Amino acid sequence: MPLIQSAYSPAWWLPGHHLPTLWPSFFRQRPAISLARERVELADGDFLDLSWCGTKGRPIVLLLHGLEGSLHSHYAKPLLKLLSESGYLACMLHFRGCSGEPNRLPRSYHSGDSAELQTIVKHIENSRQQAVFGIVGFSLGGNVLLKWLGEQGEKTAVERAMAVSVPFLLNEAADRLEQGFSRLYQQHLLDSLKQKYREKFSHIPSPLSVDLKKIRTFRQFDEQVTAPLHGFSGADDYYQRCSCRQFLPRIRRPTLILHDLHDPFMWTSTLPQESELSATVVLELAKGGGHAGFVYGSTPAASRYWTDKRLLEWLGGTHK
Repeated sequence: MPLIQSAYSPAWWLPGHHLPTLWPSFFRQRPAISLARERVELADGDFLDLSWCGTKGRPIVLLLHGLEGSLHSHYAKPLLKLLSESGYLACMLHFRGCSGEPNRLPRSYHSGDSAELQTIVKHIENSRQQAVFGIVGFSLGGNVLLKWLGEQGEKTAVERAMAVSVPFLLNEAADRLEQGFSRLYQQHLLDSLKQKYREKFSHIPSPLSVDLKKIRTFRQFDEQVTAPLHGFSGADDYYQRCSCRQFLPRIRRPTLILHDLHDPFMWTSTLPQESELSATVVLELAKGGGHAGFVYGSTPAASRYWTDKRLLEWLGGTHK
């Protein structure tokens, strides 16, 4: 069955959907790990940075972060460590401008950047003489992943994929983040996007004439910044072309989507219907996981993360 009810049982001490969203960002431990950095020079004169963790020659699993994510994201280092210790060669792709250094061109990254993912997958295949075995994407990165999988169909050699807390319809996610407590997530992310814009265009000329102080919502930012920087006619055009839900029927590789039914970044109606899922896609619906949280355990000291458990299971266990 493409749609299943998750066996996930949320931490009793994190009720609702906001607390499990916020808890990992503030309290999840980020382990100290050894990383090898690689800079990939792109044909357009820009670059993408990769962070590698693990032993060469093992099955490669690629990690895609969410909006304004980085190695500091609560899931990044723990997952890189877990994958490495489980016998995989883990690699995190930093979208443009997310590795701690502004990218060179007057553009950034966005929710439909599947061409970037294709570039990196081909780069890894060519440089490592090894296909990417699995890919896991969070939020925006999950949207990129599902869009890419739908575009690739049978053409990709990737064997397994997992997407967590995906904004299936970008327009609805933008609207949802203007409501209630979720406005705090919007404000936090907008502040980060604006700061990154200011930093980038303090070094190179901006092609835009925009007053960042007047931008108060994602829709306004996407209309005035994201869309014109990346060749879209406006926010609606960007949302329509890049929302991953339309690509789900075309996915041909085993793909797990983990999602909280009441994810505070979108409406319940944003979820795809079972009829929209291809035969290779499993949509696992949980209750109480929040957005990219999915904390469980009897006490805060014993907290664990369902995403980690399900990713290893989905990949096929350890490879030692």
